[in-house]
Amino acid sequence: MSVLVLTAKQSWNRSRAILQRRVTWVGGTALLLLALASQSAEAREIILATLADAYIQVSAFVAATLALFYALERLFKVDAGALLARYARWQVPVAAFLGALPGCGGAIVVVTQYVRGRAGFGALIAVLTATMGDAAFLLLAQEPAIGAAVFALGLVVGTLSGWVVDAVHGPDFLRRQADPADDAKGPTAPPSFLRQLKPLWVALVVPGFVLAILAAFQVDSDALFGTALLPNPTLWIGVAGSLLAIAMWTLSPAPSLAANVDVDEPDVHTAPCASGGGTLARVISDTNFVTAWVVFAFLIYELGVYLTGIDLKALFAVWAPVVPLIAVLLGLLPGCGPQVVVATLYLNGVVPLSAQLGNAISNDGDALFPAIALAPRAAIVATLYTTLPALIVAYGYWWFW
Repeated sequence: MSVLVLTAKQSWNRSRAILQRRVTWVGGTALLLLALASQSAEAREIILATLADAYIQVSAFVAATLALFYALERLFKVDAGALLARYARWQVPVAAFLGALPGCGGAIVVVTQYVRGRAGFGALIAVLTATMGDAAFLLLAQEPAIGAAVFALGLVVGTLSGWVVDAVHGPDFLRRQADPADDAKGPTAPPSFLRQLKPLWVALVVPGFVLAILAAFQVDSDALFGTALLPNPTLWIGVAGSLLAIAMWTLSPAPSLAANVDVDEPDVHTAPCASGGGTLARVISDTNFVTAWVVFAFLIYELGVYLTGIDLKALFAVWAPVVPLIAVLLGLLPGCGPQVVVATLYLNGVVPLSAQLGNAISNDGDALFPAIALAPRAAIVATLYTTLPALIVAYGYWWFW
């Protein structure tokens, strides 16, 4: 975000540090998986099946959902800043609505308006309570009804929370005064050097989506498309798609928070969680991010059960009263990655819906980063305030259902 006023050097150093951490973690994980696969044929089959399932069952649907959402967003030219300015008296519900939208774009723009002194603390609470970040795309792709319910829940709970905070503290509580320095333009994120892989990415995701549709209808795609030389094409398309997505995410330059958004003309479709650029670039970037975390979550679950023999679902069932609390506390972590893991565990039946709902209310996605950078006190207070409605929702659902 340009609101962060980072110099080009600071922005590049940040991107390089994130890139180095990604390469280290992904490279180390890959070496461990290769070592495990070399020692056990069963482990090798689990790893390959997990990579394929993550891509076919999740990534392909996420890519399709993202493409539809971003295309509609660009078509209708959603302008979050203009909405907040035009309906100042309705800042809280407008902020909650923008936060409830899948992804982080709307939430980041509302946070931007807050740190510039153009939105109140209640609006900040509303947007952070309502937003679910990139994990929302995962729910929409796998369980659309639950995804829509979470959207409605975030909108209602976010609005009520914002109004309550404004009633208790007043609209000017912790309001940050506008600073002319905030209008300075930040640098754009370094262009991706993996652009040439986009055609290959599309060439995998299109058949991947077809296979995903067939799998959803319980059709044996290998029986339809398998050959003597390649009897299980679904497995290898899934594995190739997952590996390509993870590689592109790992090696892509990290987006600068100072980039891609002109806060004088804020526009949701120019402020995605992961990167700026055209619709296809955003779909690829965000799908790769979700894929990396989904594969990570799937592998933890599948290999954890294989190596330990522990039934995680049964284990969480024993500790059922604590699971929603753990999910809510994970929501306090900035960023979308841990929240994607929670959503993946829910979709695999490992954690209950109460935990997913609590995490959805508690987590702030990537929108918390600019707030932490410029208004750390308000960011800390706001994220703690969102914990209370998250606990109420999580344990309210757990108690009654």
